Amino acid sequence: MAATAFFIPSVNLMGTGCLKDAAAAIQSYGWKKALVVTDAPLVKTGMVGKVAELLAAHGVTSVVFDHVKPNPNVANVEDGLAVLKANDCDFVISLGGGSPHDCAKAIALVAANGGSITEYEGVDRSAKPQLPLVAINTTAGTASEMTRFCIITDDSRHVKMAIVDKHTTPVLSVNDPELMAGMPASLTAATGMDALTHAIEAYVSTAATPVTDACALQAVRLISANLRTAVNDGSNIEAREQMAYAQFLAGMAFNNASLGYVHAMAHQLGGFYDLPHGVCNAILLPHVQAFNARVAAKRLGELAAAMGCEVRGLSDEAAADACLQAIRALSADVHIPAGVGQLGAKEEDIPTLATNAMKDACGFTNPVQPGFEEVCEIFRQAL
Repeated sequence: MAATAFFIPSVNLMGTGCLKDAAAAIQSYGWKKALVVTDAPLVKTGMVGKVAELLAAHGVTSVVFDHVKPNPNVANVEDGLAVLKANDCDFVISLGGGSPHDCAKAIALVAANGGSITEYEGVDRSAKPQLPLVAINTTAGTASEMTRFCIITDDSRHVKMAIVDKHTTPVLSVNDPELMAGMPASLTAATGMDALTHAIEAYVSTAATPVTDACALQAVRLISANLRTAVNDGSNIEAREQMAYAQFLAGMAFNNASLGYVHAMAHQLGGFYDLPHGVCNAILLPHVQAFNARVAAKRLGELAAAMGCEVRGLSDEAAADACLQAIRALSADVHIPAGVGQLGAKEEDIPTLATNAMKDACGFTNPVQPGFEEVCEIFRQAL
């Protein structure tokens, strides 16, 4: 096996009530003024105000940028950067799910390296670390609070740029399930299926290692055991906490083993139609893994066992099929739409979507590299 690196934030606070510990930790770093990158709904819930009060109690002032879009774009990043510079902020806090985290990473990266975020598309394109970033998570799915992945939409090309850069890794991540208790059922489902996709793609990735395998399998076990409860009873703090751990483990897995064609294709749907990322992943997941089964049947069978399927005595192919069935059953139980056509995707756009998917960095570690017609066919099956 070739030499590998393992990326993760220096400090990761987890568990019920850990937000209070985060404020003390931030104070200990000596930073003075934060740009809090978030979205308008979290301002309305009072969560942003709560964080600002906690910071102030620890001698840290803050300025809020709350215009993050569900799929943050280049203009979003530039607007946030302008607020950061105008207020002389010396660090960044992202508060929310994947969208605020990604937008904050892009702001912090450009603040330190200059230029436009479009210059950093691809792998490790930056010269130096971003401005210090603290990522406070409010969803259980993207794991963006602890990864080196940053996804920003380039509206001029209608694509989601995958920025994979060790310099976008936050200094501190915070996963307090109390912040997730108010998440609506539909968002809980979408982010939970996003986490499942991370774990599965990392497990079948060509860059998987024993370390990422352990993280991925445990993530799949926890998601299979807790996602339905978290969706049906959002106030169940135990299910929320287990999902927080699950999505973090899945993040550890894909942050180091990378992903595959589910993400490469989902990014195109999100960039082209402005669709929710987790839902696109959930719909594409069984279709892409059915394609991957030609080379990854054994691994998919192991994932089936982690999802609770009885696979002893089955052939690798039958066990892989059990995995696909379990994915579809979980998606249906948490009310994910059956196809992307229901979200507005159109067959005539498939050639463009497929062309762009084949350029996406996330697809490079898929267990088998599909041709153009094969990518088109997977998109058609997912309609």
